[in-house]
Amino acid sequence: MTSHGLTYEGCNFFRQRLILSTLSGKRVKIRNIRSKDDNPGLRDFEASFIRLLDKITNGTRIEINQTGTVLFYQPGLLYGGSVEHECNTQRSVGYYLEALIMLAPFMKNSLRAVLKGVTNDQKDPSVDLLKATAVPLMKKFGIDGDGLEIKVVKRGMAPGGGGEVHFTCPVRRTIRPVQITDPGKIKRIRGTAYSVRVSPQMANRIVDSARSILNKFIPDIYIYTDHMKGGNSGKSPGFGLTLVAETLNGTFLAAEMVSPPQGDDPMLPEDLGKACAKLLLEEVYRVGTAEAMASLTIIRTSFRKRHLFFFQRH
Repeated sequence: MTSHGLTYEGCNFFRQRLILSTLSGKRVKIRNIRSKDDNPGLRDFEASFIRLLDKITNGTRIEINQTGTVLFYQPGLLYGGSVEHECNTQRSVGYYLEALIMLAPFMKNSLRAVLKGVTNDQKDPSVDLLKATAVPLMKKFGIDGDGLEIKVVKRGMAPGGGGEVHFTCPVRRTIRPVQITDPGKIKRIRGTAYSVRVSPQMANRIVDSARSILNKFIPDIYIYTDHMKGGNSGKSPGFGLTLVAETLNGTFLAAEMVSPPQGDDPMLPEDLGKACAKLLLEEVYRVGTAEAMASLTIIRTSFRKRHLFFFQRH
């Protein structure tokens, strides 16, 4: 560590570096951010993420050079409170929400965030997926109560966006120790098939095709349909499916698929439903105890107490 704190090279793990810096209070300097690219420097969605961190903290110092290839970040106090942020549409709301999920419990005040932008795309975990998996995981750590909620007010598909998500989270000074050594057998499958600015039958066709595969393995299956209209349907058409399998021991395994953005090769809802069901079966076969999108949530525990979280893959 130098006088400038920790120094990193390149754009890899950009969010993780800034989140860990914010939690630990250590300033960081990131150099050579895409310095050899034809379009060097920070992308618009990364600049938007930095602005979000600035909104939820007090006293943060941020310096970026003219080319955007060097970033100096000195974190301030995690303040929280009411925050509204327009997320860049290059990435979905999930890209930003993951960071808030990890930071919110350690803020001075309970967080009430309104995030606007793309709620579902093919790059990042959707809001539906985080609601179904990250929230139960947070409750295992003792972060629960009426103040913990992820709510989709408006659904916005890529590329236009237009969605709106409300996230509230209480403050917790300590986190409950957790051990997950045996995922357990699958007891039920739940899901959400959604569609916006297309026929409501699209969601029903997705449900039928997904059930045609999943019914062969387990009877307790319920997939909700969500068709938003008018001002709540965002700016772009699309449809998708989120599936979550819950085990007897309270582990959640998830999979999701979203239709390609308008202008790309189209995808039939039947094909999407079957493909998503197969993805979920693959996740169950791998017996993944910790979801990939929950890794940020798990990382935060290393700052608070030793031996706080233990999980085992079989």
